[in-house]
Amino acid sequence: MSAAALISFILTDPDAVRALEAVRDHGPAHAYIAAGFIRNRVWDSLYDPQPVAAESDVDVVYFDAGAADPIADEQAYEAALANILLAPWQVRNQARMHDRAGDPPYSGLSDALSRWPETATAVAVRLNGQGGLDVVAPFGLDDLMEHVLRPSQAILACDPGVFESRFVDKGWRDRWPRLRVIRP
Repeated sequence: MSAAALISFILTDPDAVRALEAVRDHGPAHAYIAAGFIRNRVWDSLYDPQPVAAESDVDVVYFDAGAADPIADEQAYEAALANILLAPWQVRNQARMHDRAGDPPYSGLSDALSRWPETATAVAVRLNGQGGLDVVAPFGLDDLMEHVLRPSQAILACDPGVFESRFVDKGWRDRWPRLRVIRP
């Protein structure tokens, strides 16, 4: 499936659009919604009936290397978003996440997403000014759209056990029994 198909899919989901509007209007500048919020919607749609699972959180990502206090900023955005739409928001400035991962500083949002554990999870979308979506997907969209769980090269290089732990701990095989898993 192409970026156009993903955009059409997301824009026909009223809950996704409400969350994207909240982020556009009350979140950080140039923020995207990413990770499970996108992946889960796409993969759940492949099943009839669709899996019934609570929304774990809404991952909001942005890149601001000049932020004076990124943690305080993230907390303020989470509070503002929670006042608009009741959801478990998790806002993260990806410009600071290299410290957590022990990586050199990231050059931008796409670079940061390329360090995420799975290729299908490293997809982010935001509303643009033309009524559509902007998509950031450093690994492309094939794994997301083809129902494939594959570790990123970054996670394989630093800690391959994280991939297997996430797969088991999150219960992805139970939720998506036809999920194709590519193991290292």
